[in-house]
Amino acid sequence: MSRPLAYYNEIDFDASAQIGALISGGHIMPGRVDARSIVHVRPADVAGYERCHFFAGWAAWDYALALAGWPEGRAVWTGSCPCQPWTRAGAVHGRNRGFEDERHLWPAWLDLIRECRPDTILGEQVPDAIAEGWWDAVATDLEGAGYACGALVFRASDIGEPIARKRLYFVAQHLGSGTQGQFTSGSPCPARPRRWRGEADLRAVTDAPLVAGDRWPQPLVRRVDHGRAECMGLLHRAGNAINAEAAAAFIAAALDTLPSPTPGPRAGAME
Repeated sequence: MSRPLAYYNEIDFDASAQIGALISGGHIMPGRVDARSIVHVRPADVAGYERCHFFAGWAAWDYALALAGWPEGRAVWTGSCPCQPWTRAGAVHGRNRGFEDERHLWPAWLDLIRECRPDTILGEQVPDAIAEGWWDAVATDLEGAGYACGALVFRASDIGEPIARKRLYFVAQHLGSGTQGQFTSGSPCPARPRRWRGEADLRAVTDAPLVAGDRWPQPLVRRVDHGRAECMGLLHRAGNAINAEAAAAFIAAALDTLPSPTPGPRAGAME
């Protein structure tokens, strides 16, 4: 039996090409990569997919689902709406316009959610958006579309990652998918420190004695030399990506509270 397919929507050409490479390498769930803007995606385009990832970036959400043990066969949508309309850095330079910003693409995603009614939705945003009313608007929209939802702000460093990466994570469950309007009162978020895979190498570098002729250890994120403009896209996408370990901790906690999926075709499935 072939594995169920995922749908990846990512407008950045290089990022969408990277998703294709990750699929070919067997690192993420196989599926279709759609490089169109989400404003052009229609319900028929996402029908029949078990996982739908919007604003997919490098497909870190799919990787995080695997880390968290998300079961195959359980439908889920994920998305990290563009943060540029809400970031503090953008506000300093007058480049973000909040709800009036053309990069505020939550309404386009919401249209698909209303039409397709996926069982479970997972999302992420910069915490600066909270003060601007982004989460209030999203939660109100989701509740109006028939979802129970909840959110949590935490740092990746809270679970042992070597980076702060403070983010708002949210989960929404369709009320027709087994829940009665609120999540079960399970244990609190089981976010546990995970050993960073590069920690041993970093520790070896920092513990190594300096001898004559040595240079100071190079930073993990290196500067971009003049004439190396092709590296900027890589750094830009890395900066936009979610921390997969932090997302996995949130997903694992969500799995402890979400109801069992309703047997039969998932809500909103289109033939």
